[in-house]
Amino acid sequence: MSHSLVVVVPELSAEHSARLREAAARHGFECHICMDFAQSQRFLPDAEVILGSDVSLAGRAPKLKWMCSHFAGVDTFLKEGVFASPKAILSNSSGAYGVTISEHIVMLLLEILRRKPEYQKHIQEREWVRRLPIRSIYGSRILMLGTGDIGQEVCRRLRAFAPSFIKGVNLHGNNPGNLFDQVQTPEKLASLLTDTDILIISLPGTKETFHLISTPQLSRLPDHAVIINVGRGTVVDQEALEEELQNGRLYAGLDVFEKEPLPAESVLWDSPRAVITPHVAGDTTLPHTVNRIVDLFLEDFENYCTGRPLLRQVDRLIGY
Repeated sequence: MSHSLVVVVPELSAEHSARLREAAARHGFECHICMDFAQSQRFLPDAEVILGSDVSLAGRAPKLKWMCSHFAGVDTFLKEGVFASPKAILSNSSGAYGVTISEHIVMLLLEILRRKPEYQKHIQEREWVRRLPIRSIYGSRILMLGTGDIGQEVCRRLRAFAPSFIKGVNLHGNNPGNLFDQVQTPEKLASLLTDTDILIISLPGTKETFHLISTPQLSRLPDHAVIINVGRGTVVDQEALEEELQNGRLYAGLDVFEKEPLPAESVLWDSPRAVITPHVAGDTTLPHTVNRIVDLFLEDFENYCTGRPLLRQVDRLIGY
């Protein structure tokens, strides 16, 4: 009996599908490419490998050996009882989203600094209002929580704006690619925040990152500092941030929230100091992102089939 690969990535092109089928056939796999979970159900009982991000896939595949999420974040897969096959390994698509998310960060940041929401409101009222005070990335002090693929891609782009410095925070204090002016461990976070004009967060949602940014940390940021969060909404204490926005002290560009979809009654919808987007920074509608997802999966599929370690395997205990 041949091995079975089930793929549930709706954004795949015909070329992507052909590449996946060719690689599967070369290693003796049947390849089932499906548009959604419903279409995949009849193939899941025999699935050995799955590429997809619907957590229900893992729960319906008792023979599963490898689950590859085509997202970078895998927090939904970390809950107890998600896998019908508890010994199945889990990997993600970290490395596919740096370009699209870094561009989204730059968009959010420039909209805030250049007062785009206020100007847009005047435009909608057909009011010719000019000369709102603006700020620049030039000369700003930037701190990045998370120095992985996304953090590095953001750093490369923001360098072109000539900030005063770009510092990073990660668990080991290492400086990937020597891209950052300085990298510290989370123990130094409090002291770093006092000299931060722009705080960019691209951290996963884990027990260690839950409410990493709450009232004590927010209070250390200078007045009018900007927070951009594209990681997970749970990293920021949303209630504490809302209070800072309402009292007019900070600004925020938010793509992720503690509860999604963002409830209709949330004060963030109407906050003049917040620019919000509905968790689309890493949207897979960008062709480059889907190309990278397929490239990275096929790289690890080759590793899997030849008995080598996966390059993007997730440690389920720490969540990434």
